[in-house]
Amino acid sequence: MRAPDRSDSNLWVGLQEAAARVEDLIAALPDPGARTHTQRAELAAAKDAARALRVRYLDTHADAVFEHLADGLRIEELVAAAADAYPGLVPTDKQLAADRGRRQADKEGWEIDQGIFLRAVLRSPLAGPQVLDAMLRPTPRALRLLPEFRRTGVLRTRSVLLERRDGAAHLTMCRDDCLNAEDGEQVDDMETAVDLALLDEEVRVGVLRGGEMSHPRYRGKRVFSAGINLKSLHAGGISLTGFLLRRELGYLRKLVTGLLTDHAGAWHSRTVEKPWIAAVDTFAIGGGMQLLLACDQVLAASDAYLTLPAAREGIVPGAANFRLGRHAGPRISRQIILSGRRIWATEPDARLLIDEVVEPGELDAAVARAVARMQAPAVVANRRMLNAVEEPPEEFRRYMAEFALQQALRLYGEDVIDKVGGFAGRAG
Repeated sequence: MRAPDRSDSNLWVGLQEAAARVEDLIAALPDPGARTHTQRAELAAAKDAARALRVRYLDTHADAVFEHLADGLRIEELVAAAADAYPGLVPTDKQLAADRGRRQADKEGWEIDQGIFLRAVLRSPLAGPQVLDAMLRPTPRALRLLPEFRRTGVLRTRSVLLERRDGAAHLTMCRDDCLNAEDGEQVDDMETAVDLALLDEEVRVGVLRGGEMSHPRYRGKRVFSAGINLKSLHAGGISLTGFLLRRELGYLRKLVTGLLTDHAGAWHSRTVEKPWIAAVDTFAIGGGMQLLLACDQVLAASDAYLTLPAAREGIVPGAANFRLGRHAGPRISRQIILSGRRIWATEPDARLLIDEVVEPGELDAAVARAVARMQAPAVVANRRMLNAVEEPPEEFRRYMAEFALQQALRLYGEDVIDKVGGFAGRAG
């Protein structure tokens, strides 16, 4: 790795001094939960001053910074490499380790500084596309498991069951204890399963569905997804890079765009794409509804509902702000995202989001019909052309650049911390 470019020496020195001031204050203060109002205000002012300088530096030097880092890095690796090459620009492993294991309310908020860096990198026409491409590569875990999946057609993890049947990859979310509420482990399992479905030549179409629950309220019933695991967020287990950005730029985008990997047809189609069907039992809440917006066909039981409770939780609902409008239009999108409107499968507006509604006992047959339709030879080419119009890569990149920072800020909003603390305290 070459030495970092420090050509704007006055700004760089000022940033180093501001970063050192923050570190000195933290070292002199008690743990976050024990600080006085005055101490918190003094530290917040110091952090704001350092962050303003980071933004100024990256506004000018983001491309130069990126060029000094190794090629093909995923976002988790990219922020770690930047911390080594540019001390003070992004948080170090030591700083992040000190926050690891703390409740969200007791963290220092270093992920906001990661968000500043990632916003600058993603919005760069030079760096941003390279980062997005790196996130479309198959994960090492998927490549390791691929030979066994090709042989058996089955992958079982704690969070998912992937089964290949008659050319379809049936991906069942099976966190039965928490209604398929996503945490870091489930994101890893989902990306692995999506990679395997896209890499396996015998798979022509994918199906997403929730499994049967052991949760007391829904025991024995299938549930699609309850969204983000708020108890995990309260406990500090939801990270910006390992969960929120990995989820959006990893398996969710792979559902839409496909997998970037060496393949026979790479000269005419740079990614391996397959159509995806979602079948909704009971509800698709938050991140569950976000999943539907990345699929080609959505089926639902007549007693199911969809909702994005962003206003209640206080965070940004991933790329739903980017995708929902093309399905439902601006007015309904604002009702769902800003006001938490619940859409029942049988109401007229649901036709904008759901392709077919059937009685709960008929959903299996509806899935079989959809799988047959989606295996038609021209489906892949036509979905590629539809997505080229509906989700242009440059617009998606610009959206995700801003999302990286805005979501990081929301993670540490006082309202979010108060609300997830309330959710975490609920039984069942």
